[in-house]
Amino acid sequence: MLGLGLLGLCYGASWSSPGKVFAVLTGTDHSVVIRDWRLPRVLAGLVFGAALGVAGALFQNLTRNPMGSPDVIGLDAGAYTGALVALTVLSGTSAQLAAGSVLGGLLVAAAIYLLSYRQGFSGMRLVVIGIAVNAMVTAVNSWIVLRADLEVAIAAVGWSAGSLNGVGWEDLGIPFTVIAVLLALMTVRAHAMHQASLGDAVAVTTGVALDRLRLLMVLVGVGCTATVTAVAGPIAFIALAAPQIGRRLAGAAGVPLLPAALTGAVLLLGADLIAQMLLAPVALPVGVVSTAIGGCYLIWLLTKEVRRA
Repeated sequence: MLGLGLLGLCYGASWSSPGKVFAVLTGTDHSVVIRDWRLPRVLAGLVFGAALGVAGALFQNLTRNPMGSPDVIGLDAGAYTGALVALTVLSGTSAQLAAGSVLGGLLVAAAIYLLSYRQGFSGMRLVVIGIAVNAMVTAVNSWIVLRADLEVAIAAVGWSAGSLNGVGWEDLGIPFTVIAVLLALMTVRAHAMHQASLGDAVAVTTGVALDRLRLLMVLVGVGCTATVTAVAGPIAFIALAAPQIGRRLAGAAGVPLLPAALTGAVLLLGADLIAQMLLAPVALPVGVVSTAIGGCYLIWLLTKEVRRA
């Protein structure tokens, strides 16, 4: 992770040596490019990747299914709907985009939860209904873009690719604070989440209030996803792949949060570097690269599930 971060600070239109990067970071040298352009982008990749990894781990624990990811069950699409409404109906300020993304994600999460809750909670039912809701919300998003003015539609389509291009310090203060609060909340409840992953009966006998824990997991997962979407657009597949890759690397039972967060940070930062290098000097949206990587992972996952069945 440190190596990728250093590479991200060195790489750009012109190469900066590691010595110059260290000098800028320690304040003995000055470079606007490294301090104000590359450093916010690298930090955004790390923090947003960790947030998406944790969001994916929360929903995979909740559904007990490796397909239970915010981008698969429609939360990314819901957050994008909220942002589209802010762009097309309102003036599209940063605050409106953030509020619209969170509200859209929460509404879709509530709809999926209510539709899937029949005589008790079922992870598989939630995933299946989430995939159906994702398709419907994606259709609504396409309709909104088609009805929008040309300039707004072009901006919305570009933003939907998911990108860290142009992210600066002014974009990161509030999102980093929100993500830090959400991750702290979930860290406090990590033990209860581990008990719940062992089964409802074990969790109840150890004093875990399952309904309140599940509600908190949904709120934190939606909050992390919507916060990232509000700044960078929907970045697909990091939340799907990071928890399972992290679990295998750590050799841990269940879907632990810390390996998912670290893997998500590495995946998003690595994908962003590839996006910058692939067609240099033109920087691709990181969502293009993460979708390509995630598509390969999804094929592997589905093939494995079919063989197991």
